[in-house]
Amino acid sequence: MIQVSMKDIVEAYALIQPYIMKTPLIYSKPTSDRTGSEVWFKMDNLQSIGAYKIRGAMNNMMSLRGEEVKKGVVAASAGNHSQAVAYGARLRGTSAVVCVPESTPMNKREGALKYGAELVVYGPNYEEAEKKAYEIARETGRKFIHAYESPETIAGQGTVAIECLLEKGDFDAILVPTGGGGLLCGVAIAAKAMNPEIKVYGLQTNTSAPWLKSFHEKRLDNSCPFLPTCADGLEGAITWPNVELALTCVDDIFVVDERTTREGIQWMASKHHFMIEGASATCLGALFEEHEELKGKKVLCLITGGNIDLDKFCKICEETYE
Repeated sequence: MIQVSMKDIVEAYALIQPYIMKTPLIYSKPTSDRTGSEVWFKMDNLQSIGAYKIRGAMNNMMSLRGEEVKKGVVAASAGNHSQAVAYGARLRGTSAVVCVPESTPMNKREGALKYGAELVVYGPNYEEAEKKAYEIARETGRKFIHAYESPETIAGQGTVAIECLLEKGDFDAILVPTGGGGLLCGVAIAAKAMNPEIKVYGLQTNTSAPWLKSFHEKRLDNSCPFLPTCADGLEGAITWPNVELALTCVDDIFVVDERTTREGIQWMASKHHFMIEGASATCLGALFEEHEELKGKKVLCLITGGNIDLDKFCKICEETYE
């Protein structure tokens, strides 16, 4: 099992604080009024790269030593991790190669290039891009920076929970958009250490929900459909190590309807004037779907990113939700 402790997360927070923004924690009266829960948003979409991924990437970068800095790093990503690694590598004074699948939105590709990475577009999905990144690591000696399945990444992502709970420690539940599970595990470990009574729920859309069976049946199961989704940061197959870790600290997985997720994007733009990604909007979708576990509770929603494709955003905002 991957080993990550609260000590690791605290050390990560000390290490990366100079390089990340302490993002706002805001109360949402419109969402609270609609859902009957007390709803708060952690706005990590306001990080320098527009996503929380900078936390894990910077913890990896600041952990590099000597020869690793000289040789550089390589990563695979469906989007925001590529930008985070590129940005972090520039701050650390090393070079980065990032491999992205063909489905990666252009704005996320351009973000990696903007921060100085070499971009490799390879394969139809994340799994193929990851294979290419490992190949580059073997051939060049670059260190592979995993998007979710490494202690450094998980500890870095968990720092968002420390920030939130130091500011307000009395949340009943935290909603965590869940792709590979690095953020979910990091947040759950930190949250439970600071407040053992808090509930942590992972979120996926019904178009790509391998966590549901895997978590409930306590075995890896990627047999679900993988369909197009507005939450591109959450789509794709998962691996066992983070599921195994999640079983020790996560309370449950909620599957959110694709339509409700899209409504969440529109709602956030209308009520709070923020563009958010579909992954972040699963938090709103879960609240709109009135899960019994959230009714009347003080709920923290992790708004994980704002790097949504503009054309997709405009199309979603033109749709009608009733």
